[in-house]
Amino acid sequence: QVQLVESGGGLVQAGGSLRVSCAASGRTVRAYSLGWFRQAPGKGREFVAVISWSGGNIKYADSVKGRFAISRGNAKNTVHLQMNSLKPEDTAIYYCAASTDGHGQLEYYDYEYWGQGIQVTVSS
Repeated sequence: QVQLVESGGGLVQAGGSLRVSCAASGRTVRAYSLGWFRQAPGKGREFVAVISWSGGNIKYADSVKGRFAISRGNAKNTVHLQMNSLKPEDTAIYYCAASTDGHGQLEYYDYEYWGQGIQVTVSS
């Protein structure tokens, strides 16, 4: 069983920065891909970023490329999302997710485990 717990969300002004983190429990999680998705009010769940089990494969949505950075802790059971130059359209609930396919998946249906989500609000 894998459990994911997000932390670090909150309110920030446009142009500011915020870091969200996810702690994953379960001894096999080191072999999993860890990703971030987000869901804004009235919209579907959107891929944000993913990092493979080794950290060697990282992908971003075009909307966040150059502003967000995903990283994995040394023990490989934590994942962080550093968000810079935030925009009001980045406002959403951010979800951490884990996929047993360790190579880095882009689609939400490839992820078996999900966190509860954490609110990120960017004011204009």
